[in-house]
Amino acid sequence: MSSQYLTLYKMIVLYMLKRCEVSLSKSQIYDFILEKEYTNFLTLQEVFAELASSELIVEKTMANRTYLEITPEGDETLKFFGNRINPAIKHEIDEYLRSNSMKLRNESSILGDYTKTGDNEYTVSLIARENGQNLMDLQLSVPTEEIAQSICDNWQTKNQEVYQFIIQQLMM
Repeated sequence: MSSQYLTLYKMIVLYMLKRCEVSLSKSQIYDFILEKEYTNFLTLQEVFAELASSELIVEKTMANRTYLEITPEGDETLKFFGNRINPAIKHEIDEYLRSNSMKLRNESSILGDYTKTGDNEYTVSLIARENGQNLMDLQLSVPTEEIAQSICDNWQTKNQEVYQFIIQQLMM
C-alpha cells in the first residue's frame, strides 16, 4: 500500500474525528469508510494502529467499544495535511455526520455491556452520557447471560424512560 494512500486514509479519520460533535467509535468509522469503499478493513486497521502509535488519536474503551479522540498533535497534523482530502470526500463525510448525528450521538452516549463475574453471575453496566459527563452509571448483578444481554438491548431503547423513572422516584 502506497504511503500516499495511507496518509489520505489517516487524514480522513482525523477529519471525521475533528468534525463530529461526539466521540466516534472505531466501528462507526469502519462503517462509513467501508461503505464508501475508500479502502478495506485490513488497511483501516493499519491506519488506526499508526494513528494511535504516533499519538495523533487516543483510543478509549468503554462498554466493549473503542472510541477515538483526536489529540492536539492530530489536530495540527490535520491542519498541515488536510488539504490532501478531496473536497468531494469532505462533503460526503460532512453529509454523513449531519444526516446520522442523532444515531451517532445515541451510540456514543448510551452504553450497555456485561461481563461474567462468577458462576451464574453477570454484571451489567449501563451508562448514559451527555456532553462527556456521565448522567447515570448503573451496575446490576444478574444470574444469566440471556438476562444480561436483554437488559443491554432494552437499555438502548428504554434509557430515557428508565432515567426519568429513577429521577422521579428519588425526588419524591
